[in-house]
Amino acid sequence: KESSVSKTAMAERMKTSRRQLDRLLDPQVPNITLATMSKAARAVGRELHIALV
Repeated sequence: KESSVSKTAMAERMKTSRRQLDRLLDPQVPNITLATMSKAARAVGRELHIALV
């Protein structure tokens, strides 16, 4: 199910700027930390789960 959170609202929930969020979501900028990914997931009401198999 997709979330209907706007980028502006998501940035506010993450306590970051819209510009930083745009960088985070840009597939051309691959350097993102797990902490940031987790924060982004929580901002849209989700959890980040990582498995090493």
